[in-house]
Amino acid sequence: MSYVPTLFSLCVKTITAALVHGNEHVEDIVGLPSELFDGLATNLPPLALQNMHELLERLPDSCGGVGFTNVGVDHGRKRKRKEDFNMTWKMLYMNRWPEDITMTQQIGCVATEDGCEIAKLSNQSVDWQQLYWEKHLQNCLDEAAETALLPSFDGYIGDLTISDNIMDVIGHSGGTFCTCMKLSFHCNKFGQYIRYLRLQNVLCVAETCKSGSHPLNLRNAVRWLSHFKIDIPKAHPVNGVCLHLNQHRQTLHSLEFIYSQIPPAMIDQIFGSILRRDVSQTHGVRELHVKSSRIFDSKSSTIPAGLLSFISAGSKLLPKFAKMIFDVLLGSSSDVVTLEISENNLAGWLSNVERKPLEFSLLMESNMSLKSLRKLSLRGNNLQKDDAEDLHYILVHMPVLSSLDISDNAIMDDGVRSLIPYFVWAVEKSYPLSDIKLNNCNLSCTGVAELLRSLPTLKGSFSVAENNLGSSIAAPLAKFLACSSVRKLNIEDVELGTLGFQQLEDQIPKKMALQCINLSKNRGGLRAAYFIVKLLMYSPNIAYINAGGNLMPPESSEVIYDALKQSQGKLETLDLSGNTQLCQSNYASRLTEFRQHGRPIVIIPPLQASSTPYDDDP
Repeated sequence: MSYVPTLFSLCVKTITAALVHGNEHVEDIVGLPSELFDGLATNLPPLALQNMHELLERLPDSCGGVGFTNVGVDHGRKRKRKEDFNMTWKMLYMNRWPEDITMTQQIGCVATEDGCEIAKLSNQSVDWQQLYWEKHLQNCLDEAAETALLPSFDGYIGDLTISDNIMDVIGHSGGTFCTCMKLSFHCNKFGQYIRYLRLQNVLCVAETCKSGSHPLNLRNAVRWLSHFKIDIPKAHPVNGVCLHLNQHRQTLHSLEFIYSQIPPAMIDQIFGSILRRDVSQTHGVRELHVKSSRIFDSKSSTIPAGLLSFISAGSKLLPKFAKMIFDVLLGSSSDVVTLEISENNLAGWLSNVERKPLEFSLLMESNMSLKSLRKLSLRGNNLQKDDAEDLHYILVHMPVLSSLDISDNAIMDDGVRSLIPYFVWAVEKSYPLSDIKLNNCNLSCTGVAELLRSLPTLKGSFSVAENNLGSSIAAPLAKFLACSSVRKLNIEDVELGTLGFQQLEDQIPKKMALQCINLSKNRGGLRAAYFIVKLLMYSPNIAYINAGGNLMPPESSEVIYDALKQSQGKLETLDLSGNTQLCQSNYASRLTEFRQHGRPIVIIPPLQASSTPYDDDP
């Protein structure tokens, strides 16, 4: 039998069309009773809901005030109505981008790429309307970039037509062309919600930032822009990039270069466009990221003058006297708090930095320090053991550094040993180093064990994933957990094996501060399951455990089930993905009974994956 629409659904369809395409009687919606208005709003597609929001914002106070909070409801219910509509935007976001569920829907616990980062959020603190339109506009810009890259394209970027797939999902269908199908319409209408913007090189042109009658106007669209991500291939003009940066220099606090090859002259243009000429050559950028990019001339020992001016902005340092970037960093009073220079080839480069005597007691009083830097990432820069010693002389001049990531550099045990004196001092200073990442650094059990003995007071996170440490690391790890207050530990793929898990199980202390641990890909078998039991018993604040890919046999399900049943802790996520044999146990389905904040705690592999052999080839 064919579907028979309800009267309510027909009303919603009619009102949606009126809101999307415009109607002289659309303001009559405001007169609906509160219960009907609520039901209507929660069933509208995104574009109609947005248009209704804008309609209500335009209404005078005599018509019920502004926004959703005053329509058909007394003042005492304003806050609740606002939260209700925020939940509507959340559901629209989740329905459109379900792949983002690990980043947004898991409000209580968000795991990042290292598997051990927890972010606490709440529905009230997340503006889902802003997130929805920000991602929508990014999708539109990415789609436009694909078309603009075609050799046959010859026209205004703003005149590009948004695909039917995107238009349908926001509630505009029917195939009739109108101005709202142009990219320029979406930039002007939804650009106010942009906080993070990624522009491919083909969109970094003057057209995308000019105002007035020009087809595409991102000038006002991204007036709240705080993060700008740049992709500039070799020899590509940078005039458009400079215009964007100059226009948004008042709000910009994060700048990222990725896959960019920029000659020194263009670097001068880019960084020069950020400086605020009216306030003594300063800027508001707090985070600088350089990923898989070349922004230095390999044939020169100097740094582009524009970059030197950017780094030393607001300080007394004269750029013409500086020859290397870290000399400038150490001598300036720059307010940069996050610096990322990753996936470049910096082997031997740090040796050019001027070395200072390592008198730790005098460092805090010295003027030669990067006083505001809190987070430094030098991932994947081909640093060797000698570079680690050179890095030592740089790190001591960062008095408030709290996070250091030198993963994916083959510094080996000798490199770690040269950094131990710094680590010992850094974890005890007034603003202690709390997060250390040494993933994939060609470390052995000997080097890591020596480092662990040097960090008895570490309180943040420690990561040595993807180093071949073997089962012998279990005993030093157990002692480290007993004396430190580390909250996050990442030991993914360190070759613990069943013996290592057995030793950890026998030796770990009966009280730990752990909140998050990643022990995946260690081939622990049944012993990994028993170690999880001990974690639940002795870590009352544990919220996240990643035990994926440990070759757990079917009987592990029962072991874990019994432990969860007795646990009174705060566990929010137990990731068992990749343990394909667990599906063969009758207890596998029972693991889904455990919930926290209404969500399943245990992540188990799907049943159909059980027939696929586990790839144990390293």
